[in-house]
Amino acid sequence: MYKKKIDNSSDKSILLNPDDNIIIALGNMNSGQYLKNYDLTLDSPILSGQKIAKFDIEENEPILKYGTIIGFSNSKLFKGQVLTNANVVFKEFSRDHNYCSKYHPTRYVNSSSEKTFRGYKRNDGRVGTRNFIAIVSTVNCSATVVHEISSYFTDEKLKHYPNIDGVAAFSHSTGCGMELSGEPMNLLHRTLGGYINHPNVASTLVVGLGCERCQVGGLFQNQGLFENDNLKTLVMQDNGGTTATIKAGIKCVEEMLEKANKFERSEALLSSLMVGLQCGGSDAFSSLSANPALGKAVDILVSHGGTAILSETPEIYGVEHTLTARAVNTNVAEKLMDRVNWWKDVYSVGRDVQINGTVSPGNQKGGLANILEKSLGSAMKGGTSGLMEVYNYAEKVEKKGLVFMDTPGFDPVSATGQIAGGANLVAFTTGRGSCFGAKPTPSIKLATNSDLFNKMNEDMDINCGAVIDGYKNIEQMGEEILQYFISCASGKQTKSEILNLGRHEFAPWQIGITG
Repeated sequence: MYKKKIDNSSDKSILLNPDDNIIIALGNMNSGQYLKNYDLTLDSPILSGQKIAKFDIEENEPILKYGTIIGFSNSKLFKGQVLTNANVVFKEFSRDHNYCSKYHPTRYVNSSSEKTFRGYKRNDGRVGTRNFIAIVSTVNCSATVVHEISSYFTDEKLKHYPNIDGVAAFSHSTGCGMELSGEPMNLLHRTLGGYINHPNVASTLVVGLGCERCQVGGLFQNQGLFENDNLKTLVMQDNGGTTATIKAGIKCVEEMLEKANKFERSEALLSSLMVGLQCGGSDAFSSLSANPALGKAVDILVSHGGTAILSETPEIYGVEHTLTARAVNTNVAEKLMDRVNWWKDVYSVGRDVQINGTVSPGNQKGGLANILEKSLGSAMKGGTSGLMEVYNYAEKVEKKGLVFMDTPGFDPVSATGQIAGGANLVAFTTGRGSCFGAKPTPSIKLATNSDLFNKMNEDMDINCGAVIDGYKNIEQMGEEILQYFISCASGKQTKSEILNLGRHEFAPWQIGITG
């Protein structure tokens, strides 16, 4: 148990920024309770994480959290009143985009201070945190076959291959009845190619049906792939059907096992780590504990030459100006704005999605009023480092440092894009209790509060609630997260791996027409 060091507030509440007109409840409180630190009396029961008016707020006045607008009052609010999505409304407003104004070059650690982990070094110079054999379907029609092949290789059958983490199937719900060319097919090709070529994968078997639009040959041509001892293909219609293909697939994998098992862990620099940043089931504590602590870990990782991928474009909407200000150049800043504007002006028009303001019921119960408040916390995962590049979904990430990838907010789809881009770790913050795994990449779950960590301990890896409880500060929590990165990258199993999650979470983004 941590020794308590920090007293956040004797009133179980906290003022996050001197400019804020709200305070945040750090615990449940009763109606009529007096908060002496702010000389106010609560007008109703307050749940942990909810917002309280610090003083009277006029109608249509901005609501400020961390000194940033998270919405507007839809009526006069009184000192001590609880603020929810019922009285804090989403409105469009102008933002100052001072491109690159807050960019600072990364200060790298001295070589003598560089941290290491133990990973699997690949021939192309990348380093894996796991060592899988992947079975990939080009189309949903071969989904059962790839899962049957994978299921054959039980723990018992793999016990003679101690350096192999498993045989994992990656199937999806598309590959045919879709646009034959253009971005929808290119996106699918990039995603499949990213998993085939992933540093956590030693060998891959690709299985197609034969008549689908996402042909094995087309995929290989698009991604510059060629068959070899570590990359084999099977087409069901050419191979005699379901049973014959399953048998042939098992034989292929059996031939791959011995070679894949020859990979052994060795020392590698943290510059080989690429962490996908995710948050799901967010609550009001996400921006107080887990997300800023993860951001601190990201800053340390970047100082060691590593890479972090911030994503979920709908969940940075409203705070995108804070990222463009940190862009390394105007081109990167404009790339980010292009993606945000595409979501706002093209993709989401007329649809009931969160970029238009409303967050999920779980987010609302967790104390979040709208997408502006959620985005404020979500962006904190990216720390304070410069934004070095912006990528389309599932593009190969080649820049070091903090980068952004355009993805939806839906975690399995977003994480799939990050992993396809090369992420060999995923860090996932949650305040409501997201249960998520992401083979072939370890997924580290960071609980925003202690109640969640204790209630769902089987699923949670790190308790960032220690910050809320006053046992650690953000810097200490960030150091702990980074050390967990190193441990997991070196082979320590995450909670999701122990539970064998990640078998069904491969979810390429479908942006085109299904016909």
